[in-house]
Amino acid sequence: MNIHEYQAKEIFTGHGLPVPGGAVAATADEAVKLAEQHGLPVMVKCQVLTGGRGKAGGIKFCTTMDDVRTNAENILGMDIKGHVVRKVLITPAVDIESEYYLGMLIDRNTKRVLLMASAEGGVEIEQVAKDTPELIFKQAIDPRFGLLDHEAMGMGMRLCPGDIKKARQLAAALQKLYVAFIDADASLAEINPFIFTPEGKGHAIDAKVNLDDNAMFRHPGYEALRDLEAEDPSERTAREANLSFVKLEGNVGCLVNGAGLAMATMDLVKFYGGQPANFLDIGGSSNPEKVVNALTIILSDPEVKAILFNIFGGITRCDDVAQGIITATKSMDINVPIVVRLTGTNEEEGRAMLAETALHPAETMDEAVQKAIELAG
Repeated sequence: MNIHEYQAKEIFTGHGLPVPGGAVAATADEAVKLAEQHGLPVMVKCQVLTGGRGKAGGIKFCTTMDDVRTNAENILGMDIKGHVVRKVLITPAVDIESEYYLGMLIDRNTKRVLLMASAEGGVEIEQVAKDTPELIFKQAIDPRFGLLDHEAMGMGMRLCPGDIKKARQLAAALQKLYVAFIDADASLAEINPFIFTPEGKGHAIDAKVNLDDNAMFRHPGYEALRDLEAEDPSERTAREANLSFVKLEGNVGCLVNGAGLAMATMDLVKFYGGQPANFLDIGGSSNPEKVVNALTIILSDPEVKAILFNIFGGITRCDDVAQGIITATKSMDINVPIVVRLTGTNEEEGRAMLAETALHPAETMDEAVQKAIELAG
């Protein structure tokens, strides 16, 4: 689950990171009142769940109340990469002498939290990684001990060689960022940029946190942070139906039981020259209601021209799955072809049942994927 900058800053503040004050406004009048409370100059920052906000004109420096009102009016309602701005963050402006990137994420290769830091803060870290990867410093953190003092200080000195005061502030910020990351069950936590003023005072002036949906049961208060209006409607519907779904850009709708098989299915669609329209893991159930929910979500995408079921029947028998698919499709008005590949327990019985319908059975993944791509045109 992605959350807004102001929400991420609240998490950081709770862990002692040096975050400037601020609050969000939904109208220009509210923005002016907040600016009066904080005192000029201030920043007006759009709150949308996407990057490139500054380049899109969604972040403005204001030295007068007229600037605050004008910029808030212009930014509210702005569309940035398909995201409509409904709130702006009003926060005190600070002078910037130097900028740094500080981040924590999960490294699935080492199964540890990976600290990433760079003296090239204030720009998109993805671009730095592409153009000058040697400028990004990385360190895996041992979960038994966390980020130790000497490790944090060592990273601070790499970022600020020769400036012990700044290095100490960076080290403290890294340790607090790590604790915030762990406590929040985050999949990503980053500050870009962490800045120093001309007086040498450090501030976390931007914040990004992605929360792990699988750990939400440990944080009941975090559900209130979810911005339902910013979510893709199909992904929201899938979450409410307990389906794992991610919308993509292709025209072959994929409905698979098992995350690994779903990834392999999408890879094979790409291999044969097609484009998957989604990732959807329906799990091990043959319940027709669950199939209906999954099909409804996929068919809500007008780009979908064919649907591919790829089902492995282990504990769940293939003939039960076939019956569930047949029952579900009979109850729906479906105007795109559906290819079904069943393998596993009672697969021949399942395929025989499908052969008596308008569905397109297939024996292998390759056959099913090629047939779905052909039918999708």
